[in-house]
Amino acid sequence: MQASELQRWARTRLQGMRRFVLFRGVLAYGVPMFVIMTFVIPHPKLSTWQSAMLWLLTGAVYGVAMWLLQEHRYRKALPRS
Repeated sequence: MQASELQRWARTRLQGMRRFVLFRGVLAYGVPMFVIMTFVIPHPKLSTWQSAMLWLLTGAVYGVAMWLLQEHRYRKALPRS
């Protein structure tokens, strides 16, 4: 991680994991995927409700995974004391 990435992630972590998962996972990933996969490329066996639950949950999982990955990279890049 570069110094600018470290600083940006340090600011992001102050906002907390819950906010990160909500905004970066659910809203930035889950909602667009729901719209695309439900209305642009519809799946014939899923109702709109099922698709919404699937993609919102997927967005949350994506957000948690990204948080954990960034945390790992952040801690690895910090100077050892």
